[in-house]
Amino acid sequence: MKVIRTVSEMQALSRSWARQGTVIGLVPTMGFLHEGHLSLVDTARERCGAVVVSIFVNPMQFGPKEDFNAYPRNEKQDLELLEARGTDVVFIPQLDEMYPKGFETRVELTRLPNHLCGLRREGHFRGVTTVVLKLFAAVLPNIAVFGEKDYQQLLVIQRMVRDLNLPIEVVAAPTVREPDGLAMSSRNSYLSPEERTMASCVFQALQRARQMANGGVVDTIMLRRAMTEIIEQAGAQVDYVAVVDPDTLEELLLVKERAHAAVAAFVGRTRLIDNIRLKG
Repeated sequence: MKVIRTVSEMQALSRSWARQGTVIGLVPTMGFLHEGHLSLVDTARERCGAVVVSIFVNPMQFGPKEDFNAYPRNEKQDLELLEARGTDVVFIPQLDEMYPKGFETRVELTRLPNHLCGLRREGHFRGVTTVVLKLFAAVLPNIAVFGEKDYQQLLVIQRMVRDLNLPIEVVAAPTVREPDGLAMSSRNSYLSPEERTMASCVFQALQRARQMANGGVVDTIMLRRAMTEIIEQAGAQVDYVAVVDPDTLEELLLVKERAHAAVAAFVGRTRLIDNIRLKG
């Protein structure tokens, strides 16, 4: 496994792969890897001749009061996990490599970010799309793998790729969960033992909404109320609960043939997000 830290070296290697006809897969991450990330690597490995995993904690997607400085990092452990998983290259650019002095370009969508997390994290998705486009330009992948756990992010990246005519297939990989249903996330490391037990309420709320929808409940007010009750009874704080169109993320009044439930909740100081398909 090779570790590359500059854009020029990464581009040179990718161009040499392309000349050989090698399909290049990219898994973008912010590091502190867990089994959820590694499942994305497995998906890329199945489809690609060369797999690149990027590790870059992107300051542009963190708000001024968010956890950029505290975000967990462990490069040594990440490299060991990736090598064991058969990764070909780990791309670890430094901050000034991604955002050199005088950097002023931004990539921004106008509609999809104005829902769910985008309403609460101003500028977050602008930071995501900007860094992902830069990673695409550095790695030159044919395929990029993103997890469904960050569902809004997945839709935003897919839209950016379509809008900009990028020759990249964005592959969605299913959410990987702990035995109690908690979606795997690097931020789960913030949870105390008591909070970790409490955190299972997020998935329980989503499951309850699915059960109700499958049982014939179509009123989304009832679904949101049920999800809120489960989260609050566990001692967590709701940031949002929503039932949305899975393509546009617009809130639904009634459950249709296709519907998605999404939740953000604070367990202690840790903000957890999750989502589940209700129908379709």
